[in-house]
Amino acid sequence: MPENNNTNTSNADNAATADGAFSNPAGRKVSFLLATYNEKETICPLISKILATINNPLEVIVVDDNSPDGTAELIRSINDNRVKVIRRTKMRGLGSAYMRGIIESTGDIICWMDADGCMPVEMVPEMINKLSEYDAVIGSRFVGEGTDERDAVRVIASKLITGMARVVLGCKTKDIDSGFMVMRRSCLDAALFSPTGYGEYFIELVANMEKRGLKILETGFLFRDRDEDEGESKSFQSWLRFLALGSKYALRILRCKIWPL
Repeated sequence: MPENNNTNTSNADNAATADGAFSNPAGRKVSFLLATYNEKETICPLISKILATINNPLEVIVVDDNSPDGTAELIRSINDNRVKVIRRTKMRGLGSAYMRGIIESTGDIICWMDADGCMPVEMVPEMINKLSEYDAVIGSRFVGEGTDERDAVRVIASKLITGMARVVLGCKTKDIDSGFMVMRRSCLDAALFSPTGYGEYFIELVANMEKRGLKILETGFLFRDRDEDEGESKSFQSWLRFLALGSKYALRILRCKIWPL
């Protein structure tokens, strides 16, 4: 797919790219992180696809926020020692779930995507291969053949949030709200995010990666909406929640500008 090399690199901050340590990223251990809440319809098929698509060494870490639909129990029924589920009974939130997954992970490469099956696992091996040249590869709805097939309101909202982030934070990444990434673990030595909120964490992480001069590649993907029998979108359950979530994104962007990590 057409790609977008959107970030300049500083020699000081990106020594890891130049030293050849990732000349063979396909041979390094991959930690695939998933965050779940009521994903019983999608999680097992998704994990099966990951296990069939990503070469070993591989670990799949699922952080479940005490789903009442039995998501965690379904994952525990998978007979594969590469799969680990962490069921949280007190904490909530997408950002903190991914941070917990990062803490528990042991791979040289960290990957994450939504757990609802709307992002293409089959793209991940090629994204991993690109880590021989880049620090991180983002699946993007807004470059090349990238497409967002959700309803018009959600597409417009995503573009507004992304546009605001790019203007306020001066970011070059076009899909800074993607939520679909493969990166070298070493990126976390240079760039972090506050483990709070929903998808705002991703904006903060990418903005900090750009600020530290890490090399980011965007590659287009088709982002389809979940099927009706797969459940309701977590981000668009009501207009009130939708507007509240948008305001949290805007506040996070402003906070990153005024009080960056």
